[in-house]
Amino acid sequence: MYNEEEMGRLEEEIKECRRCELWKTRTNPVAGEGSLTAKVMFVGEAPGYYEDLKGRPFVGKAGKILDELLGSVGLERSEVYIANVLKCRPPGNRNPTTIEIKACTPYLDAQMEIIEPMVIATLGNFSLGYIFDKFGLKSDKISKIHGKVFKVSTIAGVKKIVPLYHPAVATYNPGMKEVLVEDFKALARCF
Repeated sequence: MYNEEEMGRLEEEIKECRRCELWKTRTNPVAGEGSLTAKVMFVGEAPGYYEDLKGRPFVGKAGKILDELLGSVGLERSEVYIANVLKCRPPGNRNPTTIEIKACTPYLDAQMEIIEPMVIATLGNFSLGYIFDKFGLKSDKISKIHGKVFKVSTIAGVKKIVPLYHPAVATYNPGMKEVLVEDFKALARCF
């Protein structure tokens, strides 16, 4: 109950947010969705075109791939929590700026505090960079560390961080889907 109230307040704050200029060009902010008691939290980069239209994370092509990957390890969306580093779509799906990341990540930090996941799976480079920096891990190229499990001690206990390629990579390079499937197997061993 407490988690629902806290997340509800946070989502209202995100809807009213003016911390950076992205609110001017967004259709809908995308706070995040899923179980508020999830053991696994996925952190993507930013909403894309379809996410901006619907106000939900991972509803386009990459979302379909994410759903398949979740299913491959026996998970459903309703069992995990899915969020992004940015809550608003950058115009033209450009990369997030440092200013936007700094303005928006307090929301992601609050979501992590509410949910207290055991496992945080980063989806793509911007998520990897932010989460590794936050937890004091030395970042590397995703091609070198994808699918590896990093353990960090926090006030809330030990957390496992698993860097993953963004599911969109399989829309551009179908051969990468096999890599993602293998990485999700490593993720599944964490919970």
